[in-house]
Amino acid sequence: MMKKKYHYVIVTFLSLFSAAMMYPMAWMLMISFKTNADIRTNKTKFFPEEWTLEGYKTAFAKAPIGHWFANSMFITICITAAVILTSTLIGYVFAKYQFRAKKMLFVLLLATMMVPPQVTMIPRYLMIQKLHLFNTKWALIVPALVSAFSIYLAKQFITDVPDSLCEAAKMDGAGPLRIYWSVILPNIKPAIGSIGIFTAMANWNDYLNPLLMLNDIDKMTLPLGLVIFDSQRTVDLSATMAAAAMIMMPMIIIFILFQKQFIKGMTLSGMK
Repeated sequence: MMKKKYHYVIVTFLSLFSAAMMYPMAWMLMISFKTNADIRTNKTKFFPEEWTLEGYKTAFAKAPIGHWFANSMFITICITAAVILTSTLIGYVFAKYQFRAKKMLFVLLLATMMVPPQVTMIPRYLMIQKLHLFNTKWALIVPALVSAFSIYLAKQFITDVPDSLCEAAKMDGAGPLRIYWSVILPNIKPAIGSIGIFTAMANWNDYLNPLLMLNDIDKMTLPLGLVIFDSQRTVDLSATMAAAAMIMMPMIIIFILFQKQFIKGMTLSGMK
């Protein structure tokens, strides 16, 4: 009986907390479907008096939203795919192979996670300049191809894959890459889902790196473009909220599609 009572308390608390977290996003979404006159006259009303897509039409008409969306999508997909590949491959090497200075290299890899990104900002900028990648999409992609945290997460999962499976694959004539593709990857799907979601969200919402590396408006990403759009249209709150909603929705859709893998990955990694 007491357990049931505590269960209701926890569910109530989590529901209230979730509602408080979701309200600003829901308010933003409702504003995007209002007219500016409706926003000014009904400031406390949650739902629109009249549903309209004028905010979205204005956002597309007054700014290259399509270019920004395509840029963000291309950069996010490239980085996410590269990080999944590099983190699982390097994690596979650290987890299943023995070589000289293995522990020291892994400690050095983890030590890079303690370095604030602001410390590497200027060296990264100079590197991009020397590679002649400044003001291109590759200025954002190249420095983000490898993630220390993702390697650590992948290594923890791959360590738990039984060595007997790898030995059985070797007896069947499989090489290292075949074992990686046919044995390791199918057994670490929760880790791949977690790495993918973390990486995609971080790069989709990234504002500082595009601000440093991009100049041309057509080459900007959505978060950077939204700031410029908002500064140019301070009165048009409906269009600004419409642009913000377009930034938010892809990540929500991705989380809904892959939430099972994400939750399973976080649960299993928390048990290690």
